[in-house]
Amino acid sequence: MAGIYIHIPFCRQACNYCNFHFSTSLHKKDAFLIALKNEIAQQNDFISSAEKIETIYFGGGTPSLLKTHELDELLTVLHARFSIDTNAEITLEANPDDINQIIIKEWMNAGINRLSLGIQSFDDEELKWMNRAHHANQALQSIDDIQEAGIQNFSVDLIFGGPLLSNKMLEKNIGIIAEKNIPHISAYALTVEEKTALHQFIKTKKSPPVNTEKQAEQFLLTMKLLAEAGYEHYEISNYAKPGMRSKHNSSYWKGKAYYGFGPSAHSFNGINKRRWNISNNTFYISQWSEKESSFEEELLSETQQLNEYIMTSLRTMEGINLEKISKSFGKEKAQVILTEAHKYLLTGKTTMHSGCIKLTNEGKLFADGISADLFFD
Repeated sequence: MAGIYIHIPFCRQACNYCNFHFSTSLHKKDAFLIALKNEIAQQNDFISSAEKIETIYFGGGTPSLLKTHELDELLTVLHARFSIDTNAEITLEANPDDINQIIIKEWMNAGINRLSLGIQSFDDEELKWMNRAHHANQALQSIDDIQEAGIQNFSVDLIFGGPLLSNKMLEKNIGIIAEKNIPHISAYALTVEEKTALHQFIKTKKSPPVNTEKQAEQFLLTMKLLAEAGYEHYEISNYAKPGMRSKHNSSYWKGKAYYGFGPSAHSFNGINKRRWNISNNTFYISQWSEKESSFEEELLSETQQLNEYIMTSLRTMEGINLEKISKSFGKEKAQVILTEAHKYLLTGKTTMHSGCIKLTNEGKLFADGISADLFFD
């Protein structure tokens, strides 16, 4: 089984913290959609044609800016080119200001069966600071509209660790989520990326720098409150009610194959090869208008494959499976990892269950560092 990611590189306005590839100008949208359909139609069996597609994910950018007939046309092209499972999870990222019950029904009729909702916060002051296009009441109404329309599988994004977010407000945000029984939450620490407005604001002292101690405190608080509300913390940034994990994102952490279409999108053949598109709308449109494929590619060495497995598996609640490493990379590699990880077991940052090394809540604060320490040269 494989997945498909489609990058829609347009937004109504730029959020201050975002460093994803997007444009706030829509004047090239029609040309982009033609190029995107060409890319999908011309894919060259990077992944075995025998693989069934079990997930499709429209990300961005803001895919909910597309008209329903545009989404429908893209899904028609996908069905014509790929063997798509009848129960495939088909997700659309959407912003609250694009949502009402009529458009949700149209999305459902087109084949969308899961939504990922960019809420970020239920506080108007914080939303304004982020330069989000919606306000808190729209966020609340969008959740009600989704549930009343009959979509039971959806996710809400939250950001913690920002300068305006108090612990009390974070508790309120999570309380709303628990009260509305939202099935899936993606909660991210605010990060400061170069070439973003936030980076410039901090550099020019128009905004205070990120307080890492506050972020750690709010991460621990988020884990605690969501666990009490019945969510499983199945990946560092993701929480779900039982049976409601994101199948698409889970496939990344499990090392499954996936196609990525659109500017900046990445593909992985499930074994040892990655490829990606240029992060430039004009060049992408020009390239695929001529139906000429031009990817950048890399072939992963065995060491890179092992390090990627360490990084992705440690982020999940299942952890690093030493038996799997023994079978795929050799028993000596598994023994080295076990030996290197022992110090984290002693300090309470990891645990060991059924041959798997897993992060504790405290360890999750240091996930990237622990992964890097376990990497092979």
